[in-house]
Amino acid sequence: MALLGFAALSLCFLAISSQPHAASPSRTGSFTARHVPDSSSSSSSSSSLGICASFVIIHGYQCHELHVTTKDGYILSLQRIPQGRVVGSSGAQKPPVIIQHGVLVDGTTWLLNSPEQNLPLILADNGFDVWIANTRGTRFSRRHIFRDPSSPAFWNWSWDELVDYDLPAVFDYVFSQTGQKINYVGHSLGTLVALASFSEGGLVDQLQAAALLSPIAYLSHMNTALGVIAAKAFVGEITTLFGLAEFNPLGLPVAAFVKSLCHYPGVDCYDLLTALTGKNCCLNSSTVDLFLRNEPQSTSTKNMVHLAQTVRRGVLEKFNYVRPDYNIMHYGEVTPPIYNLSNIPRDLPLFISYGGQDALSDVIDVGSLLDRLKLHDVDKLSVQFVKNYGHADFIMGINAKDIVYSSVLAFFRRQFQT
Repeated sequence: MALLGFAALSLCFLAISSQPHAASPSRTGSFTARHVPDSSSSSSSSSSLGICASFVIIHGYQCHELHVTTKDGYILSLQRIPQGRVVGSSGAQKPPVIIQHGVLVDGTTWLLNSPEQNLPLILADNGFDVWIANTRGTRFSRRHIFRDPSSPAFWNWSWDELVDYDLPAVFDYVFSQTGQKINYVGHSLGTLVALASFSEGGLVDQLQAAALLSPIAYLSHMNTALGVIAAKAFVGEITTLFGLAEFNPLGLPVAAFVKSLCHYPGVDCYDLLTALTGKNCCLNSSTVDLFLRNEPQSTSTKNMVHLAQTVRRGVLEKFNYVRPDYNIMHYGEVTPPIYNLSNIPRDLPLFISYGGQDALSDVIDVGSLLDRLKLHDVDKLSVQFVKNYGHADFIMGINAKDIVYSSVLAFFRRQFQT
């Protein structure tokens, strides 16, 4: 099995994305560069056909390609899988569920395993109306009502904007189409933006329940050597880092930056995946190969700086412009406001699943998150600990169906009975 080359190494930065690690020995690959295409590009089959045609319809499911426009003008790709392969009663209302990926990947990563093993199709087969979100900057969400991806202005955002604009746009659209409260599944960065939103009262009126897999909130104990060094390197303003606004993991400037990190003492880039994510127990080579044909995706450099700030500062706060006058201009105060997770409504049903081998969503950091939720209603908070799971196992593990997804289904179903 071919593993990630140096150019894809940055995909694992902060591990807020889903990184595969197979059971076979890993090796470094060559430095390569690949343009991250617009949705009109034909550089790969999935880029030209779309997620529905490439990963859903071929398995006998209905799937619709949709688009949602955020209030700040970004046009986001959204896939809807309205039912399972076995069509039930046409008059029955199916509960909607939004599924949100992590950073530097897109909605494709949920669909790489077989229909019997991937979460969106499992949910569809179990009576859910499934909506797969794709954040701004990924290959099918590289459009704006007047900005072009070649312009730095297109990339002037961090995960604050995902909290303020992307998630609300998707939630509003799904709610308008279904008229029902929404279930939510997030992985990694998809958990961070959800928690931040819930803490500010966003989305909760439209939300039925949320399942957070490999949750990211506090990152102080992220313990992969390469990840820690990368976080320390991401400092300063977006316009001064590489001179690029778009963070393209397979572009030459970013690849060169990551290669330089591999020269630091204690960083072993021979075993790339372990160096970045720690061990993943349960991925197979065919899934990893398919992953490598479709990922990584671009994000904004400002987003990567913001994530690095979260690692270094140990608090969950809005983007820090460093200069006090800039922070005052944006926030009216010298330091950025903090997302106070203790403000999450105590009666909001939450399911949290985390792994004992996850070097990115570290057990201690998850403990800090759970401490913020210590006053949560006991019957509204479900916590699952999977001792041998790493970061990518939650999204692509061959046994995730039995270990994690069955628990997610049971959790969602309990909400209909209360």
